[in-house]
Parts: sequence; structure tokens; C-alpha cells
Amino acid sequence: MPRPRCCRRVAGLPPCSMFKPAGITASSLEQITLGLDEMEAIRLADLLGLYQEDAARQMNVSRQTFGRIIEAAHKKVAEALTQGKVLCIAGGSVEMARKRVFRCRACKARWELPCGTGRPQKCPECKQDDIFRVPCAKDPQQDSGKGHSRRNRGKTTQAHRSNRPSET
Repeated sequence: MPRPRCCRRVAGLPPCSMFKPAGITASSLEQITLGLDEMEAIRLADLLGLYQEDAARQMNVSRQTFGRIIEAAHKKVAEALTQGKVLCIAGGSVEMARKRVFRCRACKARWELPCGTGRPQKCPECKQDDIFRVPCAKDPQQDSGKGHSRRNRGKTTQAHRSNRPSET
């Protein structure tokens, strides 16, 4: 039995979901689907210039898996460009990377960074080092932050059990 496929972490959705040759309707062209994980691999490796090991860590996959993802992505993009096909970006087993919000005390600039990328040293606007992380509002979609440390991820603590409403 094959190992279950883990979700690949992506920073976000691309601004466009389809690219096609100019002057031809999309319905008359053959279509190639580039997965969201393949798009993220292209962004990390080709746009940001990360080494495969670093990019794989950001996507929450092994370096070998990242190599297979980027190879498939390059092949699909090359095929769409050289043979005049529509390139659609969609699908795949992915999870959106959570973002951290930072703020500069000097210029009041506010920016987001994905989790796992390290703490910024300076403000991207004014280059001052007087920055702080903005506490995020509680999102019901995200975990409560209690009992979900790396060691206890997915486990329910005794405090959680006692605070739950009774099921009747």
C-alpha cells in the first residue's frame, strides 16, 4: 500500500489562474493543468532562487519530492509555451501557509511573511530595526493555540476537555 500523500504548503493563490496564446479563444486550444504545488515550486526555485532543500522545507516536502514537482512543472510550462496550449493553474493537495504580520514603530508600515521564513531584521520601507509582530485576531478556522505545540499537535489537553460544552 502506498504512503498517503501529505499536503504541500503554498504561500497563496496566484493572481491569474490561466495563461493562453493571444488572439485565439481558449475553448479552441488544448489545455494543460499546472497544480498549485507546481506553481509554488516554480515561484520558490525560479523566481526567488531558493535551493531545492530550502524550497522543499517551505513546501513541507522532502528534497526529492520537490525535485519531482519542479521537474513536472518545468515540463508542463515548456509544453504550453512551445506548443501553444492553454496553461491552467488549479488543483492539488495543498494547504495555505499561515502568515505572520509585522509592523514598524517608526514609519507604521505593515507587512506579512509566511510562517517559517524567520524574523525580519529591518522594516522593508524605512530600514529601521524597531519592528514588532502584530498579534493576530483569533480565527475560528485556526487552532486555539492551546495544546497544539509541536510535541502536542493534534492532542486534546485536559483543560480543553473540561471547557467543552456537553454533548446532549
